[in-house]
Amino acid sequence: MLLGVCTLVFSLIHLIPGDPVQVMLGEGATATDVSDLRTRLGLDRPLVNQYAQFLRHAASGDLGESLRYREPVRSLILSRYPATLVLTGASMLLACVVAFPAGLIAAVHRGTAWDRMATTLSLLGLSLPNFWVGPLLILVFSVRLDWFPVSGMEEPSAIVLPSVALGTALAAILARMIRASLLEEIASPYCVAAAARGLGKWRVVLRHSLRNAFVPVLTVLGLQLGVLLTGAVITETVFGWPGLGRLTIQAIETRDYPLVQGCILIIALTYVLVNLATDLAYAVFDPRVRHG
Repeated sequence: MLLGVCTLVFSLIHLIPGDPVQVMLGEGATATDVSDLRTRLGLDRPLVNQYAQFLRHAASGDLGESLRYREPVRSLILSRYPATLVLTGASMLLACVVAFPAGLIAAVHRGTAWDRMATTLSLLGLSLPNFWVGPLLILVFSVRLDWFPVSGMEEPSAIVLPSVALGTALAAILARMIRASLLEEIASPYCVAAAARGLGKWRVVLRHSLRNAFVPVLTVLGLQLGVLLTGAVITETVFGWPGLGRLTIQAIETRDYPLVQGCILIIALTYVLVNLATDLAYAVFDPRVRHG
């Protein structure tokens, strides 16, 4: 998968219009200056040779040198990656805090006003894209109410609006998934038998159903974490968050080939590792997987 990502990104970034050398030197640069810089950067060699060199260096952890910043790509990524992880973790935490109670209440009180309200709010959350929610939050809570900073991460409260914008859709997906999974477990024979023995509805759910219902929810969590990383590209740009997503956009705008390739490769690597951790976590929550 990582090899496929490397190949695809390398091909696309070199095929799109635009010359990084021209961007670096400006429109007033002479043809000689452009040719000399292209030779020094190795961009005059065949794409096959450039691709082979990129793979050799990437295999040893060397992602090259940024054309714009003239710094190692690895150093730039390491300086920005923690900010993206903080934003992703805060968004995931917010989504779980909202989704789990909402999904539990909707499942236990199925067909009631609580269920309809939770379902409606989750549908609304799914329908609002983060590139629209972000500017709306800025207008209301930063410009009009002046409760939170507009951009940056200098103040601790700066994490609130980006995490809300990024975690809204995830909270909606999780709430619907928790509700559906719990309803399936509540209707299973072991839960019906537990209720027949006189156990209350909440006790049946919390003691018997919740752990088994969490297995499909765990799958969604693992997949959505990768979505959060890609969604952070837009959210970080809107809120001026100094993370890996914003760095990727800046690299694309300046045609910084090594930096774009490095950023996308790290995002893909994180996604692969998260999915691996999700597969391993199945054994913790589902004894059938562990014993099988």
